[in-house]
Amino acid sequence: MTGFACGGSGGWRLRADVVVIGTGVAGLAAALAAHRRGRTVMLLSKAAETATFYAQGGIAVVLTDGMRGDGDSVEAHVADTLAAGAGLCDPAAVRSIVADGARAVSELIGVGAHFDESEPGRWALTREGGHTRRRIIHAGGDATGAEVQRALDHAAATLDIRRNHVALDLLIDGGAVAGVSVLSQDGPGAVYAPSVILATGGLGHLYRATTNPDGSTGDGVALALWAGVPVSDLEFVQFHPTMLYTGSTAGRRPLITEALRGEGATLIDRHGDPVTAGVHPMGDLAPRDVVAAAIEARLAASGDPCVFLDARHVADVGRRFPTVTAACLAAGIDPAQQPIPVVPGAHYSCGGVVTDTHGRTAIDGLFAAGEVARTGMHGANRLASNSLLEGLVVGGRAGAAAAEHAALAGPARVVAPVAEVRPALGRPALQQAMSRYASVVRDDDGLGELAAQLDAASPRKMNSRSAFEDAALTAVAGAVGAAARARTETRGCHHRSDHPDTDPARAVSAVYGPVASGCR
Repeated sequence: MTGFACGGSGGWRLRADVVVIGTGVAGLAAALAAHRRGRTVMLLSKAAETATFYAQGGIAVVLTDGMRGDGDSVEAHVADTLAAGAGLCDPAAVRSIVADGARAVSELIGVGAHFDESEPGRWALTREGGHTRRRIIHAGGDATGAEVQRALDHAAATLDIRRNHVALDLLIDGGAVAGVSVLSQDGPGAVYAPSVILATGGLGHLYRATTNPDGSTGDGVALALWAGVPVSDLEFVQFHPTMLYTGSTAGRRPLITEALRGEGATLIDRHGDPVTAGVHPMGDLAPRDVVAAAIEARLAASGDPCVFLDARHVADVGRRFPTVTAACLAAGIDPAQQPIPVVPGAHYSCGGVVTDTHGRTAIDGLFAAGEVARTGMHGANRLASNSLLEGLVVGGRAGAAAAEHAALAGPARVVAPVAEVRPALGRPALQQAMSRYASVVRDDDGLGELAAQLDAASPRKMNSRSAFEDAALTAVAGAVGAAARARTETRGCHHRSDHPDTDPARAVSAVYGPVASGCR
């Protein structure tokens, strides 16, 4: 099948076998897998930047062929992931994805990715929070995401990538996906396909300060909710413990990679006292939810705007962590000479569109992979550096499954896109409300006020990227707030000040749809 365009009152139209929404690690891995299986693939990209590019730490993977870390094993990696997930991971899904990691990384190397070596033929490994082994491979010291993005971009250079295309809505025909309604520089239109893969990334811009690029507005979750596709675990928004603090109040801020703590950097307050002492046996290398909560508690008690990451005794910090060093120097901080001011920042959504480990959703022909998907890998809190791993593994599997489905289903029927008007709260007001009421620590009163503000959102036509993103953020904020309000306990990266204990009876993931989340 080949792409075609035609005019008419419905706007432009294109066709493909597989449409992939998003060009980060999961989207490109999916597109390449579908392309290798002979399918016509089209990728839709609304923004130049991806969250993959900004990933610093690395890829958590159990290595094979004599390059494996001392004493490491798939079972050890699974155990660490389950421990971080605080009772909500799907053990079978975790084992499936972890066990496939070495193969997926080998495939990535096959398309040109290069990782740091400790000596010729042996990869350099580091350790991050929640890991009991050194199993993190990295590139350029702390520029792993940039290298992964570079290699995949190069491999996908011949594919049909449509830039500045915003996916507005999923087209559904008889209970199966039929394509995507799209807004481009040529106006509204549609891409018809029997297989659609959501690889839209995260939702960090629900909050005023995040490590995510501007395009991380929860698009895929919103598209799923509007189409009636189940989502789950959205209350578990991971706040990275160490985001660079510069006094800025909004927008993307640089991440200070967890690998620094893996190499011995320590968290201290302005008096030089340790932040995590007595909080967890793993101290500064505890899972991210534990460290972020410890920092928040210290800031609440002291009234200070930030704590500090002291990396002055990390050997060759500038050479080994060039990305962090450059960000710090740009802010007037020399990490070799000064402690780095840090605060927790919105980083990663542990939940999303419910899928299996091949990216299949509840709608025939619709797949999801990467941060937008909830495979059961992360549970209530993501283990550091498992995200690129999951994106590679499930992205590739989703692409293969989508290609197979497209071959069996045949061409999608033309379904008329519907001109949508959706509730949309302005981004500044929404981010302020989410940051105040649904951040690291929540309570019922605040979540109730959040719901009231979201309910007051005004309808807007989906005639621009900004209008769509505001509507997507509003829908997803409603889902996050509803899930957080319903979970009356503290678990993983969901902290309720009015329910500070973990309830063993709540060790189950709740599934939400468009009605339950208040998104219509």
